[in-house]
Amino acid sequence: MARRSDVGRKAKGQNAKGQQTKGETTDNEKTRGRKGRPKTSSDVAVPALGIVGMLRWAWSQLTRMNTALFLLLLLAVAAVPGSIFPQRVQDVGAVNAYIEANPTTGPILDTLQFFDVFSSVWFSAIYLLLFISLVGCVIPRARKHWQAWRAEPPRTPARLQRLPSSRSLELGGRDGAPAPEADVVVERAAAILRKRRYRVDVRDLGTAAPSVGAERGMWKEVGNIVFHLAIVGILVFVAYGSMFGFKGQKILTVGDTFANSLISYDSFTPGSNFNADWLEPFTIRVDDFTIDYNRDTEDPASYGMPLHFEAGVTITDAPGDEPREETLSVNHPIGVDNVSAYLIGNGYAPVVRVTDGNGDVSYEGPVVTVPEDTSSAVSSFTLKAPDASPEQLGFSGTFLPTAWTDEESGQLTNADPDLGNPVLVLSAYSGDLGLDDGTPQNVYVLDVSDLRELASPMTENGPVMLSEDNPRVELPDGLGSIEYLDTVRYVGLDIHYDPGTRGVFVSFCLAFVGLIMSLFIVRRRAWVRVNTVDGPDGPRVVLQYGLLARGEDPRLTAENDALAELFTAEWEDIGVRDSTATTSPAARSKASAE
Repeated sequence: MARRSDVGRKAKGQNAKGQQTKGETTDNEKTRGRKGRPKTSSDVAVPALGIVGMLRWAWSQLTRMNTALFLLLLLAVAAVPGSIFPQRVQDVGAVNAYIEANPTTGPILDTLQFFDVFSSVWFSAIYLLLFISLVGCVIPRARKHWQAWRAEPPRTPARLQRLPSSRSLELGGRDGAPAPEADVVVERAAAILRKRRYRVDVRDLGTAAPSVGAERGMWKEVGNIVFHLAIVGILVFVAYGSMFGFKGQKILTVGDTFANSLISYDSFTPGSNFNADWLEPFTIRVDDFTIDYNRDTEDPASYGMPLHFEAGVTITDAPGDEPREETLSVNHPIGVDNVSAYLIGNGYAPVVRVTDGNGDVSYEGPVVTVPEDTSSAVSSFTLKAPDASPEQLGFSGTFLPTAWTDEESGQLTNADPDLGNPVLVLSAYSGDLGLDDGTPQNVYVLDVSDLRELASPMTENGPVMLSEDNPRVELPDGLGSIEYLDTVRYVGLDIHYDPGTRGVFVSFCLAFVGLIMSLFIVRRRAWVRVNTVDGPDGPRVVLQYGLLARGEDPRLTAENDALAELFTAEWEDIGVRDSTATTSPAARSKASAE
């Protein structure tokens, strides 16, 4: 036979011309892709997720509990700008002033809705996502727990000794007492577990090893669900109150009456869905105001500090109703038709009369002062008389309720916060007050940049000083006069209506109860199995039970001991012997080693 040459040897899968035969591939080609490159895991076809799949994935991520916690934290962070920057719903003038003072960052912040935080798109989106996330977490959890509640306790494990806490008791053998029947032992053990608030399922009766499955602490998960539902309730009622409630402020001098209408408020902040026609037609009249000061001379640091103040008011709930008298004090509001009125401030209001250069009275009435020092009651005074002619008049200065002049320095100061020797020390100005162009101004601030100074501590004639001894002062250049008439007290009221308050309170109470339940109720499972064995004194019944906690349960061993005492007391007359001294796998391993 002729020797075959390696050169003439045909490669497998090639014809006589050395070409690849149809339908056959080399081993090298099997490891390469269509373009000759090695195959990788990226060449594996992955099914497209699709729109429905993306929506399901997004929903699963949104309804996770850690997502809800993250959104809750994000909501708290998003509320921070509302306390840093002025809000348009509270003070439009402050927002405009901020934008004017910050021409670069102000418009940017306004575009990002930092001056309307709680009605902004991004804050509302976080709020809505948090609500959806909590609902999506709680409803499936509640459904699952309802199914678990209706289901029977889990089946009895084959090896109870492997549970974290277990014990074995031998019944019978004392004084020749016969061993009880296994089914009877199981029934009596089930009765003991029921008394300890376990829900019990007796199973396998009539067999060689009947058993009991028991479970307690199902209210723990109920408390957890109630807590989360209460959080949802708080979100709902807070949103409801902010949409349909309102709050407003009003300053009333003693003797004045407030009628609950939109034009009567000094400032009014309605909810986004509130209608002014819903205001109840009640009235509040301030009859008197009393204040008690600290007169303890042994404590000079707190001498003159206000201790208690209250206002006597008369309320008419509706036109034609009988008026009723109430006492309004700090932290003790009055309620009228679900509207609460709080006492938030007080002070002095000097009554003055301003006569212009033409002899006409351009202003007459009380002027509310702003306290600068609560201990001395020294207050700032600002008065604008835009109706004065031929020039508008403005006054700013200080009101001293009990003025006193130091004989050595000659300086005028205040001696007591109570009304004793009232004195007004004012600077007078004339010119355009800037009220005719419609630009909002702070009534307690007088802009003197465009005004002419008539009298002040810096002028030759000095400031305008009004008192009971010198009640009237003529202004320079024949521009009129100002006259001090009297001093009355005023009170500041915060009138608040929030229809969601009761719902928030109930939800908070439910959240507290649910939290207590979830923290202090322990979910625990117990199983009891009874077997009959032969002993030296005859047949004996072995009662074996085990305990398993759903989570951390430091009282599991104590529960084991309590059940052992109850079972021992139940069959003490026939004899009970503890055949398992250990209560946990670790303890049993240690006992075996010893």
